[in-house]
Amino acid sequence: MMRPRRLHLFDLDGTLIRGSAAAVEISRQLGLSAEIAELERGFLARDLTPDEFAVRARELWSELTLDHVAAAFDGAPWLEGIHEVWAEIRAGGGYCAVISLSPDFFVERLLDWGAHAAHGSRWPAVPFTQPVNREGILTASAKVKIANRLCAELGVELDECVAYGDSMSDAEIFATVPVAVAINADHHLSGLATHTYTGGDLREAYELVRAGR
Repeated sequence: MMRPRRLHLFDLDGTLIRGSAAAVEISRQLGLSAEIAELERGFLARDLTPDEFAVRARELWSELTLDHVAAAFDGAPWLEGIHEVWAEIRAGGGYCAVISLSPDFFVERLLDWGAHAAHGSRWPAVPFTQPVNREGILTASAKVKIANRLCAELGVELDECVAYGDSMSDAEIFATVPVAVAINADHHLSGLATHTYTGGDLREAYELVRAGR
C-alpha cells in the first residue's frame, strides 16, 4: 500500500537558521545588532507580543533596502542540506513549507530553494513607506491555522504532517501533528518532540524522520 503524501512544515528562526533569526541578520546589515538583541530579549520574556515586536523592529529598520535583505538572507547561518532535503521530499511526492513569524519579504525567498509554500508575517514592502499592519503579524496559533489551510490546499491530512522547530512559537504545532522534530531546540519543546536533533545539517535531522517513518 502506498504511503500518503506528507507535508513537512519548517520553522525558520533558530531552526533552518541555526543560532540566529531573520530579524537578527537584517539588523546586523544595518549595524543594529544591540538594538534587535534587546527586542529579542523582550519577546522571549513575553514582554513583547509578536505584533509589538514587529512595530518596534519596523522603527529600527527605517533605512532598510532590498540590498540589505538580500545580504541578510545570503549571509545567514543556514543549516547545511536544506536544498537536498527539500528536493528529496519533492521527488518522493511530498510537500515542504515554511511557516515563520518573521517578515514575509525574507521568508518568501525560500521559495527559490524548493519550498512549495513560504508563509511569514505580512509586512509593508521594502523600502518602507507604510507602517506595520498588526493584524498581518503571525502568532504561534497562526502556524496551526496555516498548516490546516495548506493541508486543505494540497490534499494532505493533518495526521500526515511533520513539523520542525526549535522554540515556544513551535509548541502549538508540535502538539498538533503526529511527528515533530526539535532542531537545536530550547526547553519549550521538551516532551513534545518525536525526534531531537542537535547539529548543523538538515539531512541528519530528516534522516530521523525517514528512519522512524
